[in-house]
Amino acid sequence: MTLLEKTMARLEENFKKGKPLDKFYPLFEAIDTFLLTPGKVTKKAPHVRDSIDMKRVMMFVVIALIPATFMGIYNTGYQILMAQNYPMSLGEAWWLGSLKVIPIIIVSYAAGGLVEVLFAIIRKHEINEGFLVTGILYALTLPPTMPLWQVAIGIIFGVFIGKEIFGGTGMNVFNPALVARAFVFFAYPGQISGSNVWVAVDGYTRATPLAVVAATAKGHSVIDALNTAGYNFNNMFLGFIPGSIGETSALACLIGLIFLLVTRVASWRVVVACVLGLLAMTEVFYLLRSPNQLAFFALPPHWHLVMGGFAFGAVFMATDPVSCAATKTGHWIYGFLIGVLTALIRVINPAYPEGVMLAILFMNMFAPLIDYFVVENNIKKRLKRGKPAVGKKASL
Repeated sequence: MTLLEKTMARLEENFKKGKPLDKFYPLFEAIDTFLLTPGKVTKKAPHVRDSIDMKRVMMFVVIALIPATFMGIYNTGYQILMAQNYPMSLGEAWWLGSLKVIPIIIVSYAAGGLVEVLFAIIRKHEINEGFLVTGILYALTLPPTMPLWQVAIGIIFGVFIGKEIFGGTGMNVFNPALVARAFVFFAYPGQISGSNVWVAVDGYTRATPLAVVAATAKGHSVIDALNTAGYNFNNMFLGFIPGSIGETSALACLIGLIFLLVTRVASWRVVVACVLGLLAMTEVFYLLRSPNQLAFFALPPHWHLVMGGFAFGAVFMATDPVSCAATKTGHWIYGFLIGVLTALIRVINPAYPEGVMLAILFMNMFAPLIDYFVVENNIKKRLKRGKPAVGKKASL
């Protein structure tokens, strides 16, 4: 037994039932599980023993988010240096980006974690590792200029309303990180949307690519408008553009997706269906483009894949195993409709040119209904196959 194991074993005595700190056992158990392996394991049948548990699944998602997090930190510093017309320095970009991004992540974990601990103590259950993902996901969906007190209020609302009132991890209908993000979006729209969200230095603002397209007048080329603003397909794919911390780089999201698929944590069906739905709907709009339509109609479908938070949402939000559809067929329907709704909101409603957040939340609500009809349809098919032919007796 290692020194850490011995230390934790001695400390555990103070948290057992009847001891002075027994009310805080969930907090101790969370720390113990984080530092070591879970103390309770299955030993007899009929339990299935597997190396993949909730702790490992959640840690895999956090690992998959590392490229988006690192890129978000660097891009934040990059945008600051570019706004100040300073020579580009890798080290300085990392430092400036860290000063903006890391406090947001810390506040997200601290405020949301406090809610998790309070509910665990009141309900006397374990603190689940699900918040490791919720805390970082929420932080990465915010612009780096978000006030820290608004960051705290948003994650408290998301954890409390989006998860705990439903019963905790595994019981929530909606993705808690998106609930938190939706709350701050509607409560504090001036700090999370529009051309003023990126204030790297005093007096400097810059519209995001989606905002540029939404503001393009009818009859004008959206590609020319993007190029004039300094945006092209390559820098949007790589992520050297203003926007939410973890959502700017489609490449970083793609790297995270590969890891999730290799570890079999995410459903490839959901991601592929999201892409197909977005491309199909935007292709319809593209075919209907005309000088009398909104300029957004003329944006080529493949450009939508690298703009806004679509890549981040499709990879990390839509694939949430709790709030998405559970059946394989349901994965296709659920993901495809997310892509379609994203395109509808982006193109038809220029006042809100993003769409991914609302599309996923809307489909979270319908995921159980999708699974219901998929299961019912499967039952009908099986019953039909099991019926004996007319005039013949069923053989036993």
